[in-house]
Amino acid sequence: MNRHDYSRVDAKRRANISHNKKQFAKAEFQQQKYDYRLNYYDVPPTAEITLEEFETWAINRLKVLSELEACSFRNRSPEETAEYMTSILNKHLPLRSNSSRSQSLQEERKKDHYSHFILRLAFSSTEDLRRRFSRLETMLFRLRFKSDDLKERKDFVNTLNLEWEEVGDEEKAEFRKDLAAAGNIKKEDDQEWFKVDWERVPELVEQRRVFLKRGKAYVPQREQLSLVVAEYTKRLDEALELTSRAIPRLDEDDRLAPILAHLSQSFTAPDAAYTSSDASIDGLSTITAGAIDSLASNFPLCMQNLHSTLRANSHLKHYGRLQYTLFLKGIGLSLEECIIFWRRSFKLMTDDKFQKEYKYNIRHSYGDVGGDSNRRGRGYTPYSCQKILTEPLPGPGQMHGCPYRTFTQDNLITMLQRTGINDRDLLKTVKEDVTKQRYHVACNRVFEHAHKREIKKVKDDGTWGANDLDTIVHPNTYFKRSWLLKHLGDGNVGVVGGGTGPGDRMEE
Repeated sequence: MNRHDYSRVDAKRRANISHNKKQFAKAEFQQQKYDYRLNYYDVPPTAEITLEEFETWAINRLKVLSELEACSFRNRSPEETAEYMTSILNKHLPLRSNSSRSQSLQEERKKDHYSHFILRLAFSSTEDLRRRFSRLETMLFRLRFKSDDLKERKDFVNTLNLEWEEVGDEEKAEFRKDLAAAGNIKKEDDQEWFKVDWERVPELVEQRRVFLKRGKAYVPQREQLSLVVAEYTKRLDEALELTSRAIPRLDEDDRLAPILAHLSQSFTAPDAAYTSSDASIDGLSTITAGAIDSLASNFPLCMQNLHSTLRANSHLKHYGRLQYTLFLKGIGLSLEECIIFWRRSFKLMTDDKFQKEYKYNIRHSYGDVGGDSNRRGRGYTPYSCQKILTEPLPGPGQMHGCPYRTFTQDNLITMLQRTGINDRDLLKTVKEDVTKQRYHVACNRVFEHAHKREIKKVKDDGTWGANDLDTIVHPNTYFKRSWLLKHLGDGNVGVVGGGTGPGDRMEE
């Protein structure tokens, strides 16, 4: 026998590569065909995409995962979450079934496939990020599984080769009463059962929806979702652990490393690019310097803090001025009015001092000076929540940043009470959010409480959809949405829009 015969592997066995190893198998650079809407993401994508697609697709998926997490934090029911997420998914990560006969199926599934693996790279570096990513991806898979076309879902499950052992008639007869009790059914023979190791369905065991015997869980057919989801989570957790070991190799790629670092940062709060539509509010006349005091009640807490400090001290330090100036620019305050606003606010200093030490910086923020290097004459864009949350903490005398992050809990509660938030249960929940570093969630919770009547109205009459009430991740979105809600009776109930979602493009 030829000595090489000893090393030969049966072709069938060679093809059955462990899903743990598939993501590190030799790449075959080719376009993949996606037969099903659902995906276990066992095999990594290998075709080429542009850096722009790499970043944009990942940001779109991050927006979806962040909204799912927000639904979880707000204790939405599965039904409420499914209804809320429908428009979010259609906007950022559409994924239609074969029965839709859409011409975009392959492109949609390709984007879904790639975006999953890009975020897998971004969120594999720490155990906390891996755990959060796995939990949210599992939520997304469960949501899609439940809404999938029945035939397509069945065909997809058949391709998974999951090790389920079907319970035969003899065994069903032996445990007839136990199965009936576990399955809460009257005619157990009408129900198909599967037998798996009980560790694979901890959710069903915890909820006492299966029969346990000799280390096996007897699972009714209707609980197939839990089996499929549990296996999905198990495989994803193992894949994330393997990916974490490969992360150091990516540090050498100066194209991808900054993008991945930015994406992982965005898990604190999704990033949001500002567009000119954020400054446009139908029915709101041209904003003047004198109007800022009255508009401040619609500002998020970070900007209310800067405004009240400015009014109390007639001064703000550099980073506070920059953060506030860009916000005011974003709500539609012109450069001329902004200069008037700051000059009046700094009433304790001379004109000469203001002209020499402060006016230039205001003009620079608006792009009036600085040339092409200053955003081609358009100045800087207003800071998003993510930008504010990931900046260094303020030092002595500085007031910039996010109060939910920078204030002590007692000072935060005091400030919220000064703005009219006195609900004890809400304040307790805000404290819990802050303790768990869910700063933008706490801010959204306060917004929803302060506008609960108006939000209920636009929901009940169908004036605003889910996209108009998605999670706020930009201070200018907060202001725009607040102003529109508080002026519903003035006929200014137009679509919020806002263009501050992660998928929107920053104005060039």
